[in-house]
Amino acid sequence: MKISLLGCGWLGLPLAKALLQQGHAVKGSTTQAKKLRSLRQEGIEPFWLQLAPDPTGIGWDYFLESEVLIINIPPRLERAGADFHPAQVTHLLPLVAASPIEKIVYVSSTSVYPELSRVVTEEDVQTPADAAAPSLVVAENHILKMPQDSLVLRMGGLMGYDRIPAKYVSGKQNLTTGELPVNYVHRDDAVGVLLRVIDRLQTPALWNQVFNVVAPGHPTRRQVYEASAKTGDFVVPTFAPSVPQPYKIVSCQKLTEQLQYPFIYGNPLDFFYSPA
Repeated sequence: MKISLLGCGWLGLPLAKALLQQGHAVKGSTTQAKKLRSLRQEGIEPFWLQLAPDPTGIGWDYFLESEVLIINIPPRLERAGADFHPAQVTHLLPLVAASPIEKIVYVSSTSVYPELSRVVTEEDVQTPADAAAPSLVVAENHILKMPQDSLVLRMGGLMGYDRIPAKYVSGKQNLTTGELPVNYVHRDDAVGVLLRVIDRLQTPALWNQVFNVVAPGHPTRRQVYEASAKTGDFVVPTFAPSVPQPYKIVSCQKLTEQLQYPFIYGNPLDFFYSPA
């Protein structure tokens, strides 16, 4: 089928390659003109498009001539402000409504969950008032109200390959968050879940809901930093004595039950990395 992938970055590009391997025709967007040639070389039909927050670039109508739209654009809430990403989605959806798109998949984030010091599920955040990142839930709800079938995937912290947890804390001293649980997902599993969704397009019960995409294992940050430091030239950080702090453990039970997805990397301590 024809699949339009809005955002061919760190997650989107390997997803596009995997979709091509399955025989789908993929249209992929980038905000950087210099990447157009490399996308074409991979077999992706490239588009130079931006949501700033209104749509800019040439070819939006043709880009959206597909059966499926995957929206995979980083919200950049801290850099652009809380209202920017919902405005991007608000400007995009009229174009989608006028297109032949039948299914919409929106890549969101588990950052919507507040630190409730317990296991959290999809039902814990349904409105902006429930959320630690209200603007993301505003965007999610805009998409879920579309006439097309839609699906929201709240991704955990995306890790794997060159994204190595120890890299970001190498050599740091007296970290106070070492005993907090992580909510990570390996990029291979993020791609795998998205492929499984495409395989289940004709399963009506799957659509118009929200799924958490997080590895079922939740070791502590200390454990993850120490384990991932072995994959590269990283200095294991030191940790201050632990003090009680709020936390969250994001459940993937709904995903594993309804989508029946078997995680490749169920425990972040076993993630595969490839330092550059």
